[in-house]
Amino acid sequence: MHTVLEIKNFTKEYSPGKKAVENLSLSVMPGEIHGFIGHNGAGKTTTIRAVVGVMGFNEGEILINGHSAKTEPVKCKLLTAYIPDNPDLYDYITGIQYLNYMADMFFVDRKTREERIKEYAELFGITDSLGNLVSSYSHGMKQKLALIGAFIHEPKLLVLDEPFVGLDPEAAFHLKQIMRDLCNQGSAIFFSTHVLDVAEKLCDKVSIIKHGKLIISGNMGAVRGSGSLEDVFMEVVENEK
Repeated sequence: MHTVLEIKNFTKEYSPGKKAVENLSLSVMPGEIHGFIGHNGAGKTTTIRAVVGVMGFNEGEILINGHSAKTEPVKCKLLTAYIPDNPDLYDYITGIQYLNYMADMFFVDRKTREERIKEYAELFGITDSLGNLVSSYSHGMKQKLALIGAFIHEPKLLVLDEPFVGLDPEAAFHLKQIMRDLCNQGSAIFFSTHVLDVAEKLCDKVSIIKHGKLIISGNMGAVRGSGSLEDVFMEVVENEK
């Protein structure tokens, strides 16, 4: 079985001697939700941006379904969907124009896109707003629109940076459901979050990063042990002090 995401000895240096991430290795398998945890500035977003191909890197390799993010970037992007922590959408088109644009980018046929847009827009409660300009959307609505755009091609790898921030409880519930459904179909999810109780309930595996170095990685049950994910994370933070 192919790993969906494999990060091998990834290092990102912003200036000589200043490493944001150092020698990071982890893998995400089909059907797996993998949580990526760390304090602000730990290297989570740097790693995520390298995985999705919006940032180059100095050393190591990142493979998506066996394809190199360095040498086969377009192939990798076609397999991936990415939601940053603050989605930057096009303000002067309508919601439905944005979703059709995303569907065009990933070669989703007319019938399939219509079915998926209808399903997800109803689920997230934004059907009536799809004809409105994106500039009129609240932050939460923009996030929901970005999520639908990400789901529209049923990506092999879904990469999310703090996906639950700004979502109302109902939308967060539906997002967790969709994440699990995608994984049941063989996709994989790699996401960062500060909401540790959500990660604990949702994730199959978890990795904790500190000062750009991987501290612990493995099955949620093994990492958590007899305590909680919060206990483990606080122990990591206390050890740092």
